[in-house]
Amino acid sequence: MSDTSPSDSPETSGSTDFDAMTRDIAEVPAVEVIVTVAVNLMSAAAVKLGLTEEGDKYKDLDEARKLIHALAGLLDASTTEISSFHAAPLRDGLKSLQLAFREASVVPDEPGQGPGEKYTGPVYG
Repeated sequence: MSDTSPSDSPETSGSTDFDAMTRDIAEVPAVEVIVTVAVNLMSAAAVKLGLTEEGDKYKDLDEARKLIHALAGLLDASTTEISSFHAAPLRDGLKSLQLAFREASVVPDEPGQGPGEKYTGPVYG
């Protein structure tokens, strides 16, 4: 006879966790999900730009470019879905990241060609 009960099996505990996660995410408003994803993209971009305490340890401008571009696309696509209360600080953060990218680049992009500038227009420092 087994020492584990049927409720302790991986299949049961895994599906229970998934059901709980699904219930939890179902209760979260879309605006909160969008803002959370945007903040995660901003944080990751800041790390890749070397703007953290570790500085250049994790600096990778190619990765930062991708993250900033994705953030700009998300904000562009969700502008009409989130209020200006949420959008304004995110746009400010995006612009700060774009300026930091421009400063960190050895060979700066032409105005309008930097990360996310397809969505935001040229960013000047």
